[in-house]
Parts: sequence; structure tokens; C-alpha cells
Amino acid sequence: MASVHNGQVSLGNYLLERLIQVGVKQTFGVPGDFNMPFLDLVEDHPNIGYVGCCNELNAGYAADGYARVTGKVGVVITTFGVGELSATNAIAGAHSERVQVVHIVGVPSTTLQAHQAVLHHTLGDAKFDAFLHIAQHITASTATLFHAETAAAEIDQCLATMLLKARPCYITIPTDLVNVKISAKPLETPLKPFVEHPSKEATEAFLVSRIAHAFETAKKPVVLIDACSIRFHVLDTVQKLVEKTGVAFFTSPMGKAALSEGHSNFGGVYIGEISLPSVREAFESADFILAIGTMKSDFNSGAFTWRMPGERTVELHSDHCVFQYGRFEGVTFQTILPLLVEAVAPLKESQKIAVNPFPKVLAAPSGPITQEGLWPLVGTFFKENDVIIGETGTSAFGVLETKMPKGAIFGTQILWGSIGWAGGSTLGAAVAAKESTPPRRTILFMGDGSWQLTIQELSTMARYKVKPIIFLLNNDGYTIERFIHGPNRKYNDIQPWKWTKLLDVFGAPEDAYATHQVKTFEELEKLLDDPGFGSADRIQLVEVFIGKMDAPRALKLQAEATARVNA
Repeated sequence: MASVHNGQVSLGNYLLERLIQVGVKQTFGVPGDFNMPFLDLVEDHPNIGYVGCCNELNAGYAADGYARVTGKVGVVITTFGVGELSATNAIAGAHSERVQVVHIVGVPSTTLQAHQAVLHHTLGDAKFDAFLHIAQHITASTATLFHAETAAAEIDQCLATMLLKARPCYITIPTDLVNVKISAKPLETPLKPFVEHPSKEATEAFLVSRIAHAFETAKKPVVLIDACSIRFHVLDTVQKLVEKTGVAFFTSPMGKAALSEGHSNFGGVYIGEISLPSVREAFESADFILAIGTMKSDFNSGAFTWRMPGERTVELHSDHCVFQYGRFEGVTFQTILPLLVEAVAPLKESQKIAVNPFPKVLAAPSGPITQEGLWPLVGTFFKENDVIIGETGTSAFGVLETKMPKGAIFGTQILWGSIGWAGGSTLGAAVAAKESTPPRRTILFMGDGSWQLTIQELSTMARYKVKPIIFLLNNDGYTIERFIHGPNRKYNDIQPWKWTKLLDVFGAPEDAYATHQVKTFEELEKLLDDPGFGSADRIQLVEVFIGKMDAPRALKLQAEATARVNA
């Protein structure tokens, strides 16, 4: 264990050691005078790194992307006030989508706070807890460190609650406490998420027997896998359930690629009325649905058109289960699923549902690039274990109907939907993918309007030598917004950029990147077939020209539904 001497460790290094214990290898942030003492410790630590971003919002997005790819924890480090508020949108998104991100904020010294000094980066009213109140609404837990003797316990409780709830946490460190020595003894005990509910063995046994009976007596049972099954690490058990029973499984948009989409039992991405017709028909023909970790947001459920009647649906969640309209608090999928795998029997052939999860393959497209032909074509480019990021908008909806290869990780922001998220997130995802053994490719699909919000992190990618493959969809503005409202409104227009010149502007060495422009399917197919392009040995930026009012099938339907709901 680094930085421990005579049983003592600095408070700052105590926090770093805890982060390392939960799998963190890189942190993201922007320096400011109140967080620099802590950043000194990060920079000097042999087992944890720091990626300096162009702004705090992007650093928060990067921490989110890093956590999604590692399946563990992301960290963003900001300064008090101006820095932390800039990152707030990213933290709110991680909270919404159940991503574990630690937001560490360097704050003024305890002496200055006690004297209510009017400092820069404050509101000028000596209220040092103003931003804490914001954080409390968008995190699972907060720790405002003020006394060295209680700091270790506060850090541990804050991190453990984050792990339990799969939501971000917020920790402030005053400048004068960063290097104060505290006992390293607690570091010998691994963090354990606090158990909020006592064991309910009788209830669990009752539910398992009833669910197993419903499963085995159903004519056509199915499983729906959603985001929380990923966030709470129960996919291995879900996989065992699928393999033992032979049941058809579907995912939501937020659960896409949870299990291999090449599996013979994969039924497709179910989005209610927005689903592919074959997927919708198969799912809605089921007379028993086991829904695992569902998040019933509008974009995740096809504008609330999921057909999951309570009388034939069981929901398993991280803190409760729902069975035939009854809600059982404290009975979790972590406990129920292993018992269910043991209890349930393999399905009979007559119980199995025929699946057809993807659109029919069209003849090889030619001529100008269209959304309809783009996504099946890029799907042939994907490889096992790729990290694939789709920005909110045409990209996310297009990738939903593209087959993910074995071991692939798919990231998008369906619930929070902050345009620009994918730009910063791809930085964090690429850093995490570089840590993997062997390293993974990172592939981004992002529209021109979205990229203008977070394009600065392209320079950070060059600086830290990560090598994503970026498909920039140039459709001349905010196409998703045009479909929802105002197709010809000027507020959905953007200034055209010379995208292929940006890496030069950002100072990337000429041998560190390659840029391409493609306007036809023939040009795109030739590029995708080039082994050098697919090797990911440098940043590849591909500007793909698509019509302004061309959009994926699912996006058009979702936009119509969203417009109706908004009205």
C-alpha cells in the first residue's frame, strides 16, 4: 500500500487508496486552486493516474464513460463552486442512469470556512454549503470533510453507499486537510456496501417458488434485461438462467448488449410500439415476463408503450421485487436470481419463442449514404469486445438496430439524454478500453450538432494518446430536434465546421490521426474494408455526410411519440 508510514496516511492518500481498492486506475478533472493540493497527491501516486480535461463538464462525462466500460467506478476532480457547478450536469446524468461516479471537490480551508470569508469562487455570501445542497439531490451520498478524526469513516460511508445504490457520490476536501495524517488501519478492511434491509428468507423462498411455477407453466415465457442488471453486476446470473432454461431474452435500449446479441435466444431490443415489428410481436406474445432491472423512462419504453401487464409480469430490482401487483421491499435480484436459477427447470420446446431480432438484410446499398443502409453496414465493421458509443439522437437510435458482437459494450445516454455526452464519455471509455487486456477498440457515432458541445476533448484524446474511431454524422444540425419540433426552425441549425481540420488545430501530431470524408456507400465500404483503418492504431475521424431530414426508423417513431406527449 503506497504512502503509508508508521500506520499513518495523509487524508488525501486515504481517499486515493480507497478508490484504488474499488478498481479506479484513472481520474479526470480540471485544476483549480482549491483542488491543487489533492491533485499533487494524484500526480505523485504510483497506482492511479490523472487525465486533465478541457472543462469540468467533459471531465464528468469522461468519468461516466470510464465507469461504464470498466463496470466499476469513475472519478472526477473539480474545484469549489465554479468547477463543481460546471460538472453538475454530468453528475446528474450519472445519477439518472445509475453510474458510479465519485465527484471529489477541493474546497477552501476549514479556517476560511469557519471565519465565513468572502472568497473567489463563492457566491459572496459566506454560504459554503450552497453547492452541497445541489449535490444532495443528484448523488446517493455526500461527505463534507471538516474534521480529520472522522474523515475516514465519512469517506467509507459515502463510497459504500455509492456502491450499494449504483449512483454517484460527492466528497469535499478542504485544502488544509489534504495532507493531515490519519490512521491507515481502516484501509485493511475492504469496503462493503451497507445492507439497508435485513434478510427475508421466507419471503424470498415464497417468491422463488411462485416465479418458478409461473415460469414453468407459462406457454411462452420471456426475459427482459434492462440497465440495472448491468449496473448492479447480476448479468452472470442472468446468463446462467438463460442457458439453463433456454428462454428467449430481450433487452431495452438501456440494456442493449447486456448479453451477447449473437446468442440464439436473443429476441431483440424491445421498445414498445417503436420496436421492430418482429421483435414486438415476439415479446408481446409472451404470457409471462421476467423483467430484470427495468427503468421505465419514455425513451427506454417507446414513450411508455411497453406491454407488460402486472398480472403476467414479475419485476426484479436492486431493492425490491414486484409480483402480481404486490411489492416486496428488501427482496433483491442479487438474492432472488441465484435461487431462481436453482429452482427453475429447462423449458419445453413448445414454450420457446421464435426470434428475429434484427432488420432484414437489404441488398448492398449504393449511392449517397442513408440512415437505412448505414447501420447494417457499420455493423459488419464491429469486432468482439469493441466499445461502441452512440450519442443521443440519430446515432443512438441507429445503433439500437445494429447487431453487437460478442463481448461488446454499448454506451448511450437514453434517460438523461444530455446532447454532447458522448464526446466526453468517449474519452473516458477510450482510457478504460486502453487499460483492458487486450486493449479494446473504441468506436463513436456522433452528430455534428452534438459534437459542437464537447469537441474540446478531441484534443485531450490526442494528448493522452487514446485512439478512438469516430464517425461524425454530418447532417447539418439537430436532426433529432427537427423531428420532434421545428423541422425548419433556425434554432435547429448550426454553423458548419471544417471537421477534418480540427485535429490539426488541436495540435495532434500528423502521424497520430487520420481523417476521411465519405458521401457514398461505395466510399464508406472501401474505408471499412481497409485493415489499416480498422486497426485503431491512431485516431480515425470519418465525416459521414447524410441528408438533413434523414433519420433512423426508430427515431422517427420516437420523435412522433415525444411530440404527442409534449403536446
